[in-house]
Amino acid sequence: MGNMTFEGLSKIGQISVSVSDLDTSVGFYRDSLGMNFLFEVPNMAFFDCGGIRILLAVPEEDENHHPSSIIYFKVADIHSATDAIQDRGVAITKKPHLIAEMPDHDLWMSFFKDPDGNTHALMSEVERIASPGEKR
Repeated sequence: MGNMTFEGLSKIGQISVSVSDLDTSVGFYRDSLGMNFLFEVPNMAFFDCGGIRILLAVPEEDENHHPSSIIYFKVADIHSATDAIQDRGVAITKKPHLIAEMPDHDLWMSFFKDPDGNTHALMSEVERIASPGEKR
């Protein structure tokens, strides 16, 4: 084992989100967010999100029930995606807004909460079209 080379972490396999009511959360992530439901076992449900598994888990101990990290979901059109999930009952806490102007694109985000109050976000990298005569 000591001869193995460790090149660093480079890929996420699964992200866990603590939830209090699995049925409510499965409905939210599957129906309101439109995520791809994979399977469910007692106190856990799994979704595929572009090759990364999202695990919804009801913690066994209260001390492990805490807000999750913010998951930023990439979307092509932040305005229509935000409107679509809001139309499905998702509580939007921050409407789409410009975060940063990068050399070749603008970074936009909007934020929302799941049924347990976990904050997540939609993000969109909007390519900027160079105006005639402008160099990029």
